[in-house]
Amino acid sequence: MSEIHIRRARREEVGTIVEMLADDHLGAQRETLDDATPYLRAFDVIDADPHQLLVVAERDGDVVGTLQLTFIPGLSRRGATRALVEAVRVRSDQRGGGLGVTLMKWAVDEARRRGCALVQLTSDGSRTRAHTFYERLGFEPTHVGFKLTL
Repeated sequence: MSEIHIRRARREEVGTIVEMLADDHLGAQRETLDDATPYLRAFDVIDADPHQLLVVAERDGDVVGTLQLTFIPGLSRRGATRALVEAVRVRSDQRGGGLGVTLMKWAVDEARRRGCALVQLTSDGSRTRAHTFYERLGFEPTHVGFKLTL
């Protein structure tokens, strides 16, 4: 396979990113491909915020993966900055070939480069294969997450 290039996402790639977000059992329930407006609005906010980084993985000119990193400054842990990994997706025809590992290692390296003390993520309880994947990369399931839908 050819080389993977990870870079900041571009606005014109939002549709492709949303397709990847929708391409699993959870995403299919919460994403819609019929109206790009809310996604484009969200992209503009993300792209303008220096604490946000939405990236894509590109192979041979095609977007084949994505993730979002949020850098959270805080007072705890002696004023440490955390990196929060969100929305990790690999295009379905690219799964199982190591692209997820490449994306996550890139995210950890970027967090380290930006001086973060911790990289964290949440994963839906039903994504047991993803949990195994993250644990293989050294992530530990140390917390219980809570959400409140508004």
